[in-house]
Amino acid sequence: MRMMFDQLSNAITEVAKNIGGRQSLADMIIYDANSLLRMTEKSIANALKEVRRALLDADVNLNVADTLIEGVKKRSIGQEVTKGVTSDQQFIKAMYDELLDMMGGDSTVQSSGTMNNVPASTLAVGTKEEPVVILLAGLQGAGKTTAAGKLALYLKEREVDYEAVEAMGQEESSQLLTSRMPTRKRKVLLAAADVYRPAAISQLEILGASVGVDVFSMGTDADPVDIAIKAVEKAKAEGYDTVLVDTAGRQVIDENLMDELKRVKEAEDDTLRAYLTPYPHYSNTVSPKETLLVVDAMTGQEAASLTASFDSAIGITGAILTKMDGDSRGGAAVSVRGVSGKPIKFVGTGEKTPDLEPFYPDRMASRILGMGDVVSLVEKAAMEVSDADAEKMQQKMLDAKFDFDDFLKQTDLVGKMGNFAGVAKMLPGIGGQLDSSKIREVESRLKRSKAMIQSMTQKERENPELFIKDRSARSRLLRITAGSGNSFENGVAFVSEFQKMRTMMSRMQKQMGGMPGDEEMDPEMAVAQAGNRKTRRNAKKQKKGGRGGGKGFGGGF
Repeated sequence: MRMMFDQLSNAITEVAKNIGGRQSLADMIIYDANSLLRMTEKSIANALKEVRRALLDADVNLNVADTLIEGVKKRSIGQEVTKGVTSDQQFIKAMYDELLDMMGGDSTVQSSGTMNNVPASTLAVGTKEEPVVILLAGLQGAGKTTAAGKLALYLKEREVDYEAVEAMGQEESSQLLTSRMPTRKRKVLLAAADVYRPAAISQLEILGASVGVDVFSMGTDADPVDIAIKAVEKAKAEGYDTVLVDTAGRQVIDENLMDELKRVKEAEDDTLRAYLTPYPHYSNTVSPKETLLVVDAMTGQEAASLTASFDSAIGITGAILTKMDGDSRGGAAVSVRGVSGKPIKFVGTGEKTPDLEPFYPDRMASRILGMGDVVSLVEKAAMEVSDADAEKMQQKMLDAKFDFDDFLKQTDLVGKMGNFAGVAKMLPGIGGQLDSSKIREVESRLKRSKAMIQSMTQKERENPELFIKDRSARSRLLRITAGSGNSFENGVAFVSEFQKMRTMMSRMQKQMGGMPGDEEMDPEMAVAQAGNRKTRRNAKKQKKGGRGGGKGFGGGF
């Protein structure tokens, strides 16, 4: 499966590796009058040329690419090389800051070390008396109706209430993951105003039912303007605070599309005008506070041009990039704001309805530069695992009681978070080292391991020692490998690796939480700590005390 930004990320990573390797230190830096190391134009000329080529290959808009390169040059040339930092690392930092600013972030905030859990741009908020109207526009095939369902679910369940977060205070809020922050819990109404595309209304109704959001429709014979007006009336009457209007798309931009969108934005209900005149705080118009353009990220820089065209014609407040999980180039994310000046507000990261995320420029810049995205990875995990379950699992790791059922839970967790490749590429330093063949090999091994665990009895799942110390270990292993269609050698390798992993996790947990007393150490830890002959002999005797004769699988095989 193609991962977003693979091409751009890999190319820039190679530039970073080579920036210091092909040139001598004398070429890379100069000393100023105060004997401070500074980067020179000569030192980064080749790197900038290669980065520009990588940006253009990734379908980044030409003007945006040139602006970005010029910005990196200004940030680098003549700048002091920070003590303890190599020149290539400082170059990557300049790249990161420029990408961050280009995509709507603030490099000055990042440089100050302040944590920023707020996305590039948030949505307007309404009330039950005056609901906010969000208009979704775009061409056919961009995923507009699907994005409407995803956005409705996000606003209903996961949208962070940043006003409540701010009221908590800086110290308390800075310690919270986004998934643990208070949410708004909006009451959303979807309006089906796409009366042209076959089954568009049915699709939205199915999506609405799947996420528990009501859908307002008037059939395919109604005027989209009337649908929008009546939807707002229904929202005010029934206490909805947000109305999402799914409008019609076209194959290409044309006057009819733009005229219809303008009519919806400017729609006014004549029957309500006289009634509402004495109440100026109420509105008898649709008046969307947000007009979001849904664009396909796989169209590259064309997405940026499309955003600029829609903004010029009807005025938009931001964009939703869909199909980011299939975009191997990433040009759209870099280009949209640089060309149109409008922020990316959300990105679609998969086909399922929960697969919509706010756009964080800092996290996106980190991914593009191959530095991973640990924050998003932790957020994904936190959404799937409660604090109590995480604490319970941590204690089991600490006590070396991590069993096969726990292993299954962890592999299932990775599946819920996307897939192994996506998770691995969020880890710093890992993504660039994994090619497709290695990923397929790991995923194949995980499937074999899962099949063997599922062939075990419940007692065996809860007691891995039955495959290690018990005299029946060999026969048990023969049974589960035969039952799962694996070779005996694969079974031996899996159990051995599982035991090593369990020991390693226990050691890591103990080191992170402080070393226990000697009476709590297992024999191998005592060997590592003491390193003398007497301790090694005692540890060896303790190992031989098991019925398996100390060979791992009940006498060995």
